Amino acid sequence: MAKKVKYYFDTESLAYRKIKPKLSKKLGYIGLFILASALFGFLCFVALLNTSYLETPKDRLQAREIETMKLRYAILNKKIEEVEEVLADVEDRDNNIYRAYFNTAPIPTEQRKAGFGGVNRYKELEGFNNSELVINTSKRVDIISKELAIQSKSLDEILKLAKEKNKLLAAIPAIQPVKNEQLKRIASGFGYRSDPFTKVRKMHEGMDFTAKTGTPIFATGDGIVARADNTASGYGNHIVLRHGFGYETLYAHLSKYKCRAGQRVKRGDIIGYVGSTGRSEAPHLHYEVHKDGKVVNPINFYYGNISAAEYIAISKVANQENQSLD
Repeated sequence: MAKKVKYYFDTESLAYRKIKPKLSKKLGYIGLFILASALFGFLCFVALLNTSYLETPKDRLQAREIETMKLRYAILNKKIEEVEEVLADVEDRDNNIYRAYFNTAPIPTEQRKAGFGGVNRYKELEGFNNSELVINTSKRVDIISKELAIQSKSLDEILKLAKEKNKLLAAIPAIQPVKNEQLKRIASGFGYRSDPFTKVRKMHEGMDFTAKTGTPIFATGDGIVARADNTASGYGNHIVLRHGFGYETLYAHLSKYKCRAGQRVKRGDIIGYVGSTGRSEAPHLHYEVHKDGKVVNPINFYYGNISAAEYIAISKVANQENQSLD
């Protein structure tokens, strides 16, 4: 198709002449075309950058690895939730069953779930696209690790207490030192009583069991004979048993011994015989119980060989403010 030619009418020559475009105008059109082409090309390039057309195989591999990592972390956090639930159940049983049974203070929640203060432990994990995910997961794992360490230590303590429980039960002075059928009476109990010699009211730190001279005296708990002599003032022939766990018992005014210092005895073993040696008004056994260095009322421990009715009867007599026999 031929290029279209434009003409104009020249009034001077009275003839039609061709219209010739100016060179500057041509150059303007060319420049505008080039500018538009460059702009269009730039926009296309920017669009391509935001598409996968320019991704290299390495880029695509890294993208897949990142998605796989996110999926694995999601699975890991789900497993962490399951571990946290199981651990919470173990901690609850530890505090409210195991430690309660052994009369041990529970471990506070604040101590179990405490974080890590001071230096930022996760600084090297900062500054990445998925830093928050990785840091939060790492914190949860570290807290669980700490909780497990605390729980493990607690169970070790419970195991030790369990192993010693039988020893403790055997060591507690849990029976009367003189059998009921061999008693004449409970002469005096624990508390302030009238002294038989001075008639002054003073603290009587044990119980007096009246019985015939030669009546057997029984060890009230497992232990070791700490002393069997008459060197302590007022007690005459006496025995001290160390039971462990803070318990000691004293048996005074004996006629004779059936044990020696350093000997290990069991609850119910005969260790001596009733007498009236030392500062004593009549044949009887003066019996004391000590816990952690302090004297305590022996009547609180007679649950091993007497009935409830017998305990009530003994308690009534022991609580009367009468005269002691030593």
